[in-house]
Amino acid sequence: MIALPHLYLLAGLVFGAFALLSAIDGTNLRRYRTAAFWGLVAASFLFGSLIGDLGNGLVALGLVALAALGLGQGKARTTTTDERRASAERRGNLLFLPALVIPAVALLGTLAAQNTVQGAMFIDPKQATLISLILGVLIALAIIMIWLKPPVLAPLQEGRRLIDAVGWAVILPQMLASLGAVFLAAGVGDQVGKLFADYIPLSTRFAAVAAYCIGMALFTILMGNAFAAFPVMTAAVGLPILIHGFGGDPAAVCAIGMLAGFCGTLMTPMAANFNVVPANLLDLPDRKAALNGVIRAQIPTALPMLGVNIVLMYSLAFHV
Repeated sequence: MIALPHLYLLAGLVFGAFALLSAIDGTNLRRYRTAAFWGLVAASFLFGSLIGDLGNGLVALGLVALAALGLGQGKARTTTTDERRASAERRGNLLFLPALVIPAVALLGTLAAQNTVQGAMFIDPKQATLISLILGVLIALAIIMIWLKPPVLAPLQEGRRLIDAVGWAVILPQMLASLGAVFLAAGVGDQVGKLFADYIPLSTRFAAVAAYCIGMALFTILMGNAFAAFPVMTAAVGLPILIHGFGGDPAAVCAIGMLAGFCGTLMTPMAANFNVVPANLLDLPDRKAALNGVIRAQIPTALPMLGVNIVLMYSLAFHV
């Protein structure tokens, strides 16, 4: 049976390959620092369950130190822009087919694992969606390798090119999710819940829904990621008031609450992994101005979507 540890092993091997390719890339002036960073990420996936809390904490501190010093960006050995353009012109829209394989396999694998005996024997039903998604990526990659016949290392080189462009921000969701777990363990959610109880009346369902969704967006703006805001706001409002108090459906409350948090992601420079990516990938000279421009462009979408999420949760998450 394919389970979560197998995905950790695969991720560790991929990041380990990125580290090795970075170390031997002479075009990267900070190649050893970059290799050390991705090597630590690989170690966290490969050995995280073996090194204990102290070891994982030291890995996290090492990642922070290396990111603060600055990572480099090499030049992956890959095809030229002209070669990619010529390939795209020859094959046209057929190039989108491998990308469509990924969601198709993810959907079919999830349904099979959760609804059939054979699927449950092959894929862990508890992690069916994530495992099926990775299987979809691997199948799509196999199709591409057979069809386009690129160099064997092309997927790793292209992956390294992309991950170098994004940089340390690629692991920011994991870091912030960990921070949210630390806040929850420290009782921040309980304290936020007391503040709501003392200063904001949540006696009606709509008020509680609005407080939860807006709180998710605001905490996300402050913390940079909805994964970090989720445990705090769910412990403060979602679980005790919306689910236990008003009888909300846990799946609907949590899913829509996360979407409300992502509205905050669109409006904050703290979401470096999301809002810095366009500036990095486009290699814009003024990254700060580009970041502000990205956020300003996203706010008119984020605010209406936050309102839509409030309406959706109020309408769909409760059994009338």
